[in-house]
Amino acid sequence: MRLLSFAVGDYSSFGAVSGDGIVDLGRLLGEQYSTLGAVLRGGELHRAISLGATSKATIALEEIRYLPTVPDPEKIICIGINYGNRNDEYKDGAEAPKYPSVFMRTPGSLVGHLEPIANPPESSQLDYEGEIVLVIGKAGRRIASADAWNHVAGLSLMNEGSVRDWLRHSKFNVTPGKNFERSGSLGPWLVTADEIPTGANAELHLTTRVNGELRQDDTTANLIFPFARLIEYLSSFMRLMPGDLIATGTPTGAGARFDPPKYLRGGDTVEVHVPELGTLRNVVVDEVV
Repeated sequence: MRLLSFAVGDYSSFGAVSGDGIVDLGRLLGEQYSTLGAVLRGGELHRAISLGATSKATIALEEIRYLPTVPDPEKIICIGINYGNRNDEYKDGAEAPKYPSVFMRTPGSLVGHLEPIANPPESSQLDYEGEIVLVIGKAGRRIASADAWNHVAGLSLMNEGSVRDWLRHSKFNVTPGKNFERSGSLGPWLVTADEIPTGANAELHLTTRVNGELRQDDTTANLIFPFARLIEYLSSFMRLMPGDLIATGTPTGAGARFDPPKYLRGGDTVEVHVPELGTLRNVVVDEVV
C-alpha cells in the first residue's frame, strides 16, 4: 500500500492512495493519529492499512499538496558513500570502509513531492542525491541483521540535497551543507514493506534525472552496507524509533562529480525514481531573501 502525507488548504492529514484518490486515514483514525508518524509510533500501521484497503477515497490526488512522507520523524539519519562505485570517486577510497558514514538532517531541510526546492543565495553549489529511504516501523536497540526487516514499515525516496561548499566549512562537519532549509525532498509516499517482495534483499533500481538527463543509475545490489546491516549498525548505538528515516546513500553521478560540475539552478527539475516506489519530482527555485 502507498501511504502519504498531504495538505489541502489549511488542512493536513495522511492517507492511503486508492486509484486517483486518497482515503483520508487521519480523519478516520481521529486526532490521536493525525500524522503518519503518530500512527507508526502508536503501533497502528496494520489498522491504517486495513482501513485504507476497505474505505472509500474522498480526496482527489490532484487536489493535494504533498508533504514529506513522515513530516514528524524523531530522527533523520543519512548514510554517506554507500555504493561501491561512489566509494571509488574518493581518492583515498579504494578500500571499502569498515563502518558506515553517518550524519543527520533536520525535518525543515526537506519538502514533499512536487514542492519547490530552494536554491540558497549563500552558495552556487546546490547538488542532488537520489536515495532510497527506510522508514522504521518498530522500535529497537541492538537489532540483529536477520531481524532488521521486521523493524521496517516501508520505503520512500529522498533527494538528499547538498550545498557542496558548505560541506567543507570545517574538517569533520558536513552538517551545514546538509541542512539548508528546503534543500532536499522526501516522497512521494511510503510503500509498505509487504509490497517489497524480497524485503531487505530486494534489488532496487535507482535513477536520478535532471531536466530529463540521466545522471545517477545503480541498484541496491551495489550497496556497501545493505539495508539490514545499516539497521544493525545504527541500532547498536541508538534506539531506532517508529517514524525514523534512514537515507541509505546515493550512487555516483551527483553534479559535483562532473567536469565541470553540474550544480542545480532555478528552473531545473529533479526526478528520483525506483519502479517499485514511484517518482519523486521537484523543481528548483532560486530563493529570494
